[in-house]
Amino acid sequence: MLTRKEFIQMSLELNLFFGRIMKEHMIFMEMSFLVTNSDLILESDQLKRSFEEILLETIAVSNGIISKEVIDSKELVTQYTLDSETITQNLTGICINNEITLAQLELNPNPNFDYPSDLEEYVYDLNNRAINLVLEVIAFKEKVLAKLLDCTVYAALYPLLVEHVLREAKLYHRYLVTIQNRMKPENTILEQEIFWDRIMGKHSLFIRGLLDPTEKDLFNTANDFAELFEELIEKTKNANDEDIPEITEKTLETTIGIKGFKTAATEGLLECEIKAILTPLLGDHVLREANHFIRLLNSFKEDC
Repeated sequence: MLTRKEFIQMSLELNLFFGRIMKEHMIFMEMSFLVTNSDLILESDQLKRSFEEILLETIAVSNGIISKEVIDSKELVTQYTLDSETITQNLTGICINNEITLAQLELNPNPNFDYPSDLEEYVYDLNNRAINLVLEVIAFKEKVLAKLLDCTVYAALYPLLVEHVLREAKLYHRYLVTIQNRMKPENTILEQEIFWDRIMGKHSLFIRGLLDPTEKDLFNTANDFAELFEELIEKTKNANDEDIPEITEKTLETTIGIKGFKTAATEGLLECEIKAILTPLLGDHVLREANHFIRLLNSFKEDC
């Protein structure tokens, strides 16, 4: 059973990370639809705004609670997030509330923070509303995926990309429900590594597929990372508990490598030095997920 402190801290950190991921998924989907599907544009925009409201509420009660490890990992915001949002908003016309980013940049840990019972009740209610909202997002992504697969809608979206963001939404939902029951998520280290290896590998494939054909070096680098993570997935699937330290070390090394690639790509997109069908916010988005995975891997190493 989670203590009050664990429940509050895990809930807020989960919502700050995945809430932003979900709202950015809606931005990426919104920019991919044509005017003929204005209903999908409006629905994705409303879901984005709903997650922005949840994020603002979460940030308002998070100062002093979020751990130093999470803040230092830069999985919530990076030094590129604000500029990435500004440029992406200017390019697409989609409104992005950058007050969220500014507020997140001000969050600080406080090891002496008191965890009152009324805050526990507030966070429980916040989680319930996040659960309902992520269920709406899951339903929306499933609807879009079905339309893409039966060719009843055109969008600049790979069906695999929609499956990818759907998988992340379902993980977020599962973690929320587990925490609401005052339990820690039960995924083993190897299960979590396989999940995030798959996410990192798909990021590589998507980046590869959105680059201009002339960006051969970046294309090859993205392709190499996709193959590396596919190999890691197969090794991890066949691993035993005694293999965890070696597998985790190799996974950490590879994830640090792709973090460097994503960092360079984000900087290149911000400076308009890369030819691609990519916005800077997508670069920053996948960079933050790599940062999140690196923090998890470092915690796994401590447990080994």
